Amino acid sequence: MRISTYKKLHAEGLITDGTLQRAEALESRRLFSLHWELRLLLYLGVLLLTGGLGIVVYKNIDTIGHQAVLAFIALVTAGCFYYCIRKKTPFNWEYVNPPNAVFDYILLLGCLSLLIFLSYLQYAYNVFGDNYGLATFIPMVILFAAAYYFDHLGILSLAITNLAAWAGIAITPLSIMKEGNFATHRLIYTGLALGAVLIAAGRLTEQRRAKPHFEFTYSNFGVNLFFIAALAGQFAYDSTYFLWFLALTGAAFFCYTRAMARRSFYFVLILILYAYIALSDVVVRLLAEMSMRDLSPIFLGLFYFIGSAIGVAILLIRINRQLKAHDSL
Repeated sequence: MRISTYKKLHAEGLITDGTLQRAEALESRRLFSLHWELRLLLYLGVLLLTGGLGIVVYKNIDTIGHQAVLAFIALVTAGCFYYCIRKKTPFNWEYVNPPNAVFDYILLLGCLSLLIFLSYLQYAYNVFGDNYGLATFIPMVILFAAAYYFDHLGILSLAITNLAAWAGIAITPLSIMKEGNFATHRLIYTGLALGAVLIAAGRLTEQRRAKPHFEFTYSNFGVNLFFIAALAGQFAYDSTYFLWFLALTGAAFFCYTRAMARRSFYFVLILILYAYIALSDVVVRLLAEMSMRDLSPIFLGLFYFIGSAIGVAILLIRINRQLKAHDSL
């Protein structure tokens, strides 16, 4: 119970002075949790370790040799996965607590080492040739399997990132990849499709109770990817930009109603920001079509951005208060 609650009870005469003093003394001796700080340090340690190993290998590749490097990385990967398989708790479609404090970090190290191993194998021996889709598909499958088998949100994020890389490489023609032309409209439709698939996957995981705590990660990647691709489509297609705006607004409203129903201020925030960017693009286009001899479009644009920014801020503050008031009931 918070100390403010004790003070309120004391003011109403429901507790004595001694009880209030004991509560204040206990509050002053309360321990400060370092849980998240330690987790952050451990994650940074894993990343620094893998990055440091990569730098050492890069600087000494001529003296070490490819086989020795691959053998060492394979040994680290196998050791991490062996430990995780031996120590893991029984599989369950609901959330499963890690068996100890270092389990998640060893698993993360093993998955990162696996990615480094496959990447180095391709670099040294070109085992996949020009088949870049296969080079990204294999680690994607392994990462998804590890994320579900060991119940790890961080590995799931790696798997979704790999899925996006595989989709971009597999659907986009190889000639475009070689020419370095990433402005193709195929990538826009790929992003839209992949975003929709991830949103649907999040919905299914929650409905089927198949790792329902994965829903936020799927939805987070899916919503951001879908609306970034939709904005790219609105920016790229000048002749049909207004149709893209209408489609984006409709999708944003649909996701907004779902986010409000789930009381998620994070998704409400990003949806409003995406819709605001799309609206601002339409306004700028309309102002640009006005006569350039007249300075009024410039002033109208300034008034729009000032007024709309204030309006969006007020809207977000009110929604946040509304959600907090609902949660306190």
